[in-house]
Amino acid sequence: MSNIPDITDTERWIVETTLKERYGDPPPKLEFADAEIRLSPADRELSLCPVFFWEDNEGCHFVIFKTGENRYRCQFFYRGYQQYGTGVHEYDDLTECAVSLLQAQADHAARERGDLDT
Repeated sequence: MSNIPDITDTERWIVETTLKERYGDPPPKLEFADAEIRLSPADRELSLCPVFFWEDNEGCHFVIFKTGENRYRCQFFYRGYQQYGTGVHEYDDLTECAVSLLQAQADHAARERGDLDT
């Protein structure tokens, strides 16, 4: 197991503020958990990572994994088999990670509605 630092108050504030900007007041409830993931595809062992998690009003779930000091991965999903990312494997800036995740989901939803060309 790795020693990934826990989510800080500053990181919590960054994500909460980003969600308020996207969804207005009140934003979706931000929850915290831990997840076991492979930090590298070659890893045999899983690493325990702190996680930000929320769900929007349309049933989309969002996850940001803290994978190290100033290192983050993200994805959104509707069902287990409908998982999407931003195209960036890992971010070194939490604000960029959260904003990119929300934008990727908004673009995906717009494409699904037919509002954006693919």
